[in-house]
Amino acid sequence: MTMKTIAIIGAGPAGMEASGSLARLGYHVVLIEKEATVGGHLKNLFQLFPDRRPGKEILTHLVQTIKHPGIQIKVNSEVSEVQKLDNSFALKINEETMNADAVLVTTGFDLYDATEKEEYGYGIYPNVITSADLEQMFHNGKVVTEEGKTPKRVAFIHCVGSRDEKAGNNYCSKVCCVTAVKQAIEIKELLPETEVFCYYMDIRMFGPYYEELYREAQEKWGVMFIRGKLSEASQNMDGSILMKAEDTLAGKPLRMNTDLMVLMAGMVPSASSKKVAQQFKMEEGQNRFFKSADNHYRYNESQQMGVFIAGACVAPMNITDTIANARAAAVKIDEYLKN
Repeated sequence: MTMKTIAIIGAGPAGMEASGSLARLGYHVVLIEKEATVGGHLKNLFQLFPDRRPGKEILTHLVQTIKHPGIQIKVNSEVSEVQKLDNSFALKINEETMNADAVLVTTGFDLYDATEKEEYGYGIYPNVITSADLEQMFHNGKVVTEEGKTPKRVAFIHCVGSRDEKAGNNYCSKVCCVTAVKQAIEIKELLPETEVFCYYMDIRMFGPYYEELYREAQEKWGVMFIRGKLSEASQNMDGSILMKAEDTLAGKPLRMNTDLMVLMAGMVPSASSKKVAQQFKMEEGQNRFFKSADNHYRYNESQQMGVFIAGACVAPMNITDTIANARAAAVKIDEYLKN
């Protein structure tokens, strides 16, 4: 019997994990990645919640997973054309054409463009940064202001681009709250004398050990949580940020100066996902992520026969859920190809 081929579009954690699972099941896998290296957003994560495991450990494991003779990796590559055949697909990739018996889309997510929230000043005031910018500072081992000073106060702003009708994103990005808690603890570990505040809409600690991490932030590290909505930010003469917010518990306006203001940017469907949706005629859900054939029994199946979906292109997910979801997709593809 001829070995069947599966094309996987996107080499982040979902694509890498699914590739390894399918290769071990005896399939030929072509893993397609538009960037020069695999790993997706995981490459940029310093530590993971809830156990503070270094992100590079998970990445190293996934890289080992795709070192399999049944996996062909194509980086700097994109699908430019798609033709549906009887029971397969003809995909044009970098001027070459390949046939795939099934396709798995794992195109992940993009971070919300914080410059869209002009009232917060990202891209205008140097000491307004995103959670991704702060993660890079942790990689560098130093958290400083634009002026090179140690911040005496850091404020995290939750739900930037999530649960926001004005931004067009009514959904919860799921990982922002716990990311803020993790990063707040990391700030306190590096800079014990620095005051850390979290301005939240609601605290959503959905995962195992997340609530414990939240309590640790308060009880051990003294992180202060304010149920408040930021209305605007401006820059003081010294480069610090003046925040104007509403304390929604007290129902009173609040003003505070901070040396660094960190915006917890939410997840949005990736630009790659939009392109792939058009190529394969896939449907988007109400949240603009890919729509599953069924939210309970066919979560990893798209509306198109032979096209499957996994990871954060389906909905916001953490790394743990992404890996589990990729394994589930591999099982569904195996069932489909055998039947």
